[in-house]
Amino acid sequence: MTATPEAPVSIRWRALLLAAVAACAACGIVYELALLTLSASLNGGGIVATSLIVAGYIAALGVGALVVKPLLRHAGIVFVAVETMLGIVGGLSAAALYAVFAFLDGSTWVLALGTALIGGLVGAEVPLLMTLLQRGRTAGPTDSGRTLANLNAADYLGALVGGLVWPFVLLPQLGMIRGAAATGIINLVAAAIVAMFLLRRVISAAQLATALGALATALVLLLVLLVGAHDIETTSRQRLYADPIIAYRHTPYQEIVVTRRGNDTRLYLDGGLQFSTRDEYRYTESLVYPALGRAGGEGAHSVLILGGGDGLAARELLRQNGIDKIVQVELDPAVIEVARTTLRDANAGALDNPRVCVVIDDAMRWLRAAHPELRPPGGFDAVIVDLPDPDTPVLGRLYSTEFYALVAHALSPTGLVVVQAGSPFSTPIAFWRTVSTLRSAGYAVSPYHVHVPTFGDWGFALARPGVTAPIPTLPADAPPLRYLNPQVLQAATVFSDDIAPRPLEPSTLDNPRIVEDMRHGYD
Repeated sequence: MTATPEAPVSIRWRALLLAAVAACAACGIVYELALLTLSASLNGGGIVATSLIVAGYIAALGVGALVVKPLLRHAGIVFVAVETMLGIVGGLSAAALYAVFAFLDGSTWVLALGTALIGGLVGAEVPLLMTLLQRGRTAGPTDSGRTLANLNAADYLGALVGGLVWPFVLLPQLGMIRGAAATGIINLVAAAIVAMFLLRRVISAAQLATALGALATALVLLLVLLVGAHDIETTSRQRLYADPIIAYRHTPYQEIVVTRRGNDTRLYLDGGLQFSTRDEYRYTESLVYPALGRAGGEGAHSVLILGGGDGLAARELLRQNGIDKIVQVELDPAVIEVARTTLRDANAGALDNPRVCVVIDDAMRWLRAAHPELRPPGGFDAVIVDLPDPDTPVLGRLYSTEFYALVAHALSPTGLVVVQAGSPFSTPIAFWRTVSTLRSAGYAVSPYHVHVPTFGDWGFALARPGVTAPIPTLPADAPPLRYLNPQVLQAATVFSDDIAPRPLEPSTLDNPRIVEDMRHGYD
């Protein structure tokens, strides 16, 4: 005998429905986090993109709740339909966004569409579930309040689970495409359980068969995607790079890609080129040796490297006589792993040298701690800040007044700091912002720039605490260099009128101006 839509939902089935609420809420938050992760990986992310995704998602929740109102009379079958569509759209979102970005060179519209669809479908869940929970009950104010409290509790606890599972399980173990597909499968399974064990009491047999058929079809689609995700991702990723990919890692921090064509090996982080072995020596020599040319002729003995996980700066430091201690602080252990394997020829195995101590930590967090076992008693003779361009808020904090003040505490009284500061031609405001920020932290600064064919005009800032700016010089006993010499270094301190110094406000933790500078680029 077929149950009517008005059949009451028992207490036992309400518990099952609340469990489904938690599972669906976990899936919903994972979809949103996947969109945020994709935005950061493919488009650089940032405050604006994150705010638009979050705000758009929340707005879509409200729209979905309104759109579903006329369908509440058929809450059971509509709920299954919503979960089926949510499983498909959410499960396919990462693959679709990645493929569009790779093949059509544009993913903003897919990101916006995915945010709207997922938000709208998730927003429709609560009214439908509230209707199902109240089925067959005479609801007074107190009873409705209890039902809503149970629903919200399940919803929020499920969101907590999803928020933890994405960064700690799905993303590191499965990656974005398979992680989203696996979440879609969980979403569909939860809907199928609800349909088989609960909704058969409130929908007809024909409706139940239709619902289960749709869920099964969607499940097969996502299983196919799960199995073929590696090929899809590999094909799409290779289209983004001109040279063959020889190594790939997706970590909680970034996407790491190494390409090689002939003798040219290149490292990319989140799609941004970090170096090419054709000309990296120009960059590396210009970064390292001016920080070792200290006044008084006494050579550096201890050096702190912040960033530089590719091992190239450590390689050059090991060539310099007198250096007996190098502390390398790198956030992402996967970068160190790639440096020790795929990039070993480029860095000459520097990170396995006994004089190099590799520390896996955030640079700002490490600087704030004492670390007496690693810091020389009088401070480091030089600090090399070799960090990626500050095009996200996370990196922008490492180009702040507060960060450079912490660096000063790690220096010896006669020590020097050198910072890679980007291009004074392509991103002039960001370059001079870095110089101004160093000065605001109490440094006297000497900016300089060199030509690196892969990057173009590239700049650095040499600084020391105090009022007397250091003169960029080479150590008296510098090893033979391929590019840098005293004449080149002297010329590097001259800036033409089109890239002349600009007085700018510093970038701080409270106001990370440099992040927005990087987005504007050349002006």
